[in-house]
Amino acid sequence: MQKRGDFTKEHIRAFREKAGLTQEALAHDLGYSSASIISLWENGERMPPTRILKKLSDLLNCTIDDLLKDKAE
Repeated sequence: MQKRGDFTKEHIRAFREKAGLTQEALAHDLGYSSASIISLWENGERMPPTRILKKLSDLLNCTIDDLLKDKAE
């Protein structure tokens, strides 16, 4: 069984790339000054804060459930 962080990080990267966004662009759109936070999420070192999941899912053209479910489609 995968940990929550494991499948979330895979989904963030996959949906970001599908949306045609760079880490820098996504960070900027979420109000972060550096892409390093996106890198931390995609490497599984940190999880996105709950308070930004809705905005993150909107920017990535997916649902919050898509980000958190076990398998990417």
